Amino acid sequence: MATGSVKTHAAAAEEFLKDGERSHWHDETLWHVRQKRDTAAQKLPEWESLRDVASQIKDYVLSHLDGLLLQFEQKARENGIEVFWAKDAKEHNEHVYRILQENNVTKLVKSKSILTEECGLNHFLEEKGYDVVDTDLGERIIQFNKQVPSHIVMPAIHLKKREIGDIFHTHLGTEAGADDPGYLTEAARQHLRQKFIEADGAVTGVNFGIAETGGFVVCTNEGNADMGTHLADIHIACMGIEKLIPRAADLGVFLRLLARSATGQSITNYTSHFHRPRPGKKMYLILVDNGRTAQLGREDFRNSLKCIRCGACMNTCPIYRRSSGFSYNATVPGPIGSILSPGTDLKKHSSLPFASTLCGSCSEVCPVKINIHEQLYKWRQVITEEGPPQPAKKWAMKFGGMVMSKPRLYDFLGKLARRSLKNSPKGLIYNRFNAWGKKRDLPDVPKESFKEWYQKNRKS
Repeated sequence: MATGSVKTHAAAAEEFLKDGERSHWHDETLWHVRQKRDTAAQKLPEWESLRDVASQIKDYVLSHLDGLLLQFEQKARENGIEVFWAKDAKEHNEHVYRILQENNVTKLVKSKSILTEECGLNHFLEEKGYDVVDTDLGERIIQFNKQVPSHIVMPAIHLKKREIGDIFHTHLGTEAGADDPGYLTEAARQHLRQKFIEADGAVTGVNFGIAETGGFVVCTNEGNADMGTHLADIHIACMGIEKLIPRAADLGVFLRLLARSATGQSITNYTSHFHRPRPGKKMYLILVDNGRTAQLGREDFRNSLKCIRCGACMNTCPIYRRSSGFSYNATVPGPIGSILSPGTDLKKHSSLPFASTLCGSCSEVCPVKINIHEQLYKWRQVITEEGPPQPAKKWAMKFGGMVMSKPRLYDFLGKLARRSLKNSPKGLIYNRFNAWGKKRDLPDVPKESFKEWYQKNRKS
């Protein structure tokens, strides 16, 4: 049941699943990325040790976040970086706008930043009269298409080549029907190069802030963050307060994990270090809370703040792969988004923790060992206790619990169900009350239960 005008995950997923061919293609594409991740991980004998160390470093950060943030701010200011704090998205956007106004910035380029998407920066600045140009290729594609990212690493993964060709034909004047990736990429390169040259301000995200030095690192595969910040006089870096690591020596651990987990690469093509503004230039850093402190205070969910935004949990999740990122109606979709989003708006995102099989694959691939599937289960408990009453579900669960607590009744009803399913007409089984049967057939009914089979065969 949707909350107001917001669809539940199940309702939004049903829309995506109407196009069976696209859903199947989306599933296969993301599973291919998951397999690349596995191949890259298996090449490192120390892979699990790296995950352990990264998780421990993040544990330390979350336990000492206040002191590390103050150290980071002090070092950054000593380096000549102007630092601002933002308690929420509104303050973040107002900081950016004020900086642009004070420095007479008229043309702005932006590299991919999940945080600025979270804060709705593009829309905010466009209402103020700015033309914000996203320079990541995937981000530019969806910006042309007036969409939001469907994936935090591959924002346009939901689009096929021919669709991107049509978008570029409309906005860049490429040949009609052309869908060669090389041709389209070159068209985007020429288009964006002029935007870089004209820009007098650049916005980037931050992958890692280093408390020890006051510097920060931005990772891209296209070099677009570098192009923007090197050519523009004003660099505004936007960083969630959880993105800290204590020392420069810790950085190598995360860089070895990030790209391998995200896309199966050994490292991102461009790993750019920023410590201070160049002569004649200005550098600003905005540290954003926007619900992170509240999440830190939730003992069962604080580990979600370890996330380094690799997207590995999305690439492996059978629900995300088949339903797409748009079905989550959140900036960060997939399993990690399903434990972050309810903390910001429980009513709006109450369906997300149920969009999971709880198979644990997300936790298995997480480079910083977040217990994602356990947190999903805990959110379900919170939502069930705090959400609106569901009498039908309540009584169904009570009945199920009573049946499972009585072995003889369970065995009897199991036999009855097997016979009924085998002999009942199809219309009686596949109807509007059977959600499972909407998109798939029930498995063949076994002749006996596992318990019966085991009792007959245990001696052998």
